[in-house]
Amino acid sequence: MFEDHPPKRSVGPRRRFSPLRRAVQIPVWGDLGIRLSIALALIMLVVMIHWWDRDGLIDNTDGHVSFLDVVYFTMISITTTGFGDIAPISDRARLVEAVIVTPVRFAVLFIFVGTAYNFLIKRSWEKFRMARIQDQLSNHVVVLGFGVSGKEAVEELIERGTDPACIVVMDTAPERLAHAEDMGCNVIEADATRDDNLRALRIDKAQTVLVSAGRDDASILIVLTVRHLAPNVPISVVVRADDNELLARQAGADKVINPVRFTGLLLAGSARGAHIAEYLADLASVTGRVQLVERPVHPEEIGKPLSDLATGGRGMRIYRNGRACGFWEPETDALQAGDVVVEILPSTTKESDV
Repeated sequence: MFEDHPPKRSVGPRRRFSPLRRAVQIPVWGDLGIRLSIALALIMLVVMIHWWDRDGLIDNTDGHVSFLDVVYFTMISITTTGFGDIAPISDRARLVEAVIVTPVRFAVLFIFVGTAYNFLIKRSWEKFRMARIQDQLSNHVVVLGFGVSGKEAVEELIERGTDPACIVVMDTAPERLAHAEDMGCNVIEADATRDDNLRALRIDKAQTVLVSAGRDDASILIVLTVRHLAPNVPISVVVRADDNELLARQAGADKVINPVRFTGLLLAGSARGAHIAEYLADLASVTGRVQLVERPVHPEEIGKPLSDLATGGRGMRIYRNGRACGFWEPETDALQAGDVVVEILPSTTKESDV
């Protein structure tokens, strides 16, 4: 999001942000090309029919019906202009006009009317609808920064079953937002360090906020801004320097992820065993054979040990009153209401099922 230049709180004029938008299924020029191609194909079909049945036409000017006359007659017939200089005289020609040309005339008319509707009325309605969605955003996932980490996070969320329509991406780079749009996400081109921009996507109503600005100073500034506007929304942030982790937590981040440290864990794991790093990466991604799942304890599990989970998963630890308890500790012998369970499940098991 701010890979090259960290954002600053400017005292100058505020930058206007682009409204929320979502990619359409067919690009504008693609839709227009399809419509025009169909209309052109229908017109050429009528030209061929008129040329084949040109003996049933009469040219009141020179008495000879040329190919140019056929093209001219086709166009004035389809557009219902009808100057009368060329007209059908045989019964077959009139039947062709009634049975073939007239339906084609209506089809071409509907294509052009539909095109006008799609590019004028429908586009305006879509902008209005997206503005309404923006005003009613709630329980959505906000991704601030769509660089490498942000993109990977969104892809993983979608793999885990999150509807892309529930994800809002904010970035200042149009090319990154275009990629997010292609994935089906809502996007806003704006600076995430500005209060007004975050209010526009109803940050205080978000389910969670993921911050990955590309630079630690920018990420921490964004966390400060988000926490100011949304005191109760969970915030996860990516920082790359160890000494910035504490700053990120002090800024208000609930979860601080250090990709450099995680890479070090993978490297250290590979040194201790050939498959440890592979298994750690397997746990981190839903596309692996197993996955880590964090969830509240189920009512039917209360009073049971962590080893006897209703999902059939392998319980690894619980969080009780903010304290982590491993499966070997006596606290996990009987689950209590309010516990948060961390378990390992096969990746074939959907998170929505647990």
